[in-house]
This record gives sequence, C-alpha cells and structure tokens, in this order.
Amino acid sequence: QVQLVESGGGLVQAGGSLSLSCAASGNIFTINALGWYRQAPGKQRDLVATVTSGGTINYADSVKGRFTISRDNAKSTVSLQMNSLAPEDTAVYYCYARVGDWGYWGQGTQVTVSS
Repeated sequence: QVQLVESGGGLVQAGGSLSLSCAASGNIFTINALGWYRQAPGKQRDLVATVTSGGTINYADSVKGRFTISRDNAKSTVSLQMNSLAPEDTAVYYCYARVGDWGYWGQGTQVTVSS
C-alpha cells in the first residue's frame, strides 16, 4: 500500500553533515507516522527519529541536538538532516512508515562517517 524511496546516503568526514530524504507513494493518506531507523554492523535496528501525522517528533537520545527530522505532508516526504556526524553514526539508515500496526520499510541507504 505504501512505497518508500530513499536518497542522500554517502560518505562524509567526522564533523560533517549529510541529509537524507524519503519519498512516500501509494496510500499516503493512511500513514500515521514517518521516521528513520538505523542498523550498525553487529547491532539491532534502532529508532533514530519519528514524526507523526499530527506533528509530534521523537528523537533517540544519541542524536538529539545533532539530527533534525522534518516532513512535508504536501510533498509526502520526510527528511533527516544530520550534523556533527561521528564514526558511531555509521550505519544503514532505513525510512519507515506506519499504518496502524503495519510497518513499511525503505530499502536502506548507507551512511559512512570517516574519522
């Protein structure tokens, strides 16, 4: 019902910035929340930031103050601005959409931060 297409991953030096974008298509009017998760090597997939259809935003403590999530309902997109990046931010980042108790995932985009 919902398709997610990500862009913006890449390699950046520590202290640098990177912006990720995710475009949603399909039955976009049923989406309750959009967000970003990440999975580093040897670790589970963890929440980075989410924004609900009502505008409520949540951040993981590890990224608070450095990352900013934003959504444009008219364009059906959600973005993640990442500043002050550190090597521990290296992970595959996944776009996520929630429709009730159903979840939809993007394909993932690699973010690598070099020291």
